[in-house]
Amino acid sequence: MRRYLITGLLIWVPLGITFWVLRALITTMDQTLLLLPEAWRPAAWMGFDVPGLGVVLTLLVLLVTGVLAANFIGQRVVEGWERLLGRIPVVKSIYNSVKQVSDTLFSSKGEAFRKALLVQWPREGMWTIAFLTGTPGGDVANHLKGEWVSVYVPTTPNPTGGYFIMLPRQDVIELDMSVDEALKYVISMGVAPPAAPRPHGHAA
Repeated sequence: MRRYLITGLLIWVPLGITFWVLRALITTMDQTLLLLPEAWRPAAWMGFDVPGLGVVLTLLVLLVTGVLAANFIGQRVVEGWERLLGRIPVVKSIYNSVKQVSDTLFSSKGEAFRKALLVQWPREGMWTIAFLTGTPGGDVANHLKGEWVSVYVPTTPNPTGGYFIMLPRQDVIELDMSVDEALKYVISMGVAPPAAPRPHGHAA
């Protein structure tokens, strides 16, 4: 009896959590329909809400924005918008910080979160998975002697929270593991390691 219950849980729990996350994402994206005039919303002319239309609208907005921003006129508009935001003290700091992070994460040339690392944290003798985010910059680099790397140590099971630390390069081990595999390992709290054994890493 107990074995059958556990088997059932192993089937339904992942499915349930997956559908819950997808439902949360779709519900959030559906809020973009509120940007439309009330008369244009599907509920107004269909008589009922259609879940998922907000996802389509979100993708269309992103696609159109990308197409417009890719041409000469669009680039000038974006530059003008950024100059405008740059004149508002608090908004300037927030926008520039978020833009720099998003450019690094989503740019095809960016190196952030491209490497999974093994580091000693929170003290020597204890190891955890982390991600390479770059190298120290600004005045910070002037106070660090030798080669250092910037590292993000995620928390588990929620990797969106974590710690930003700087470590000597020789103290960092680069793993032969994709970022997706490393994130899965972190989120599962170590229960779901990579399927195949990996050779020992080498210094990053």
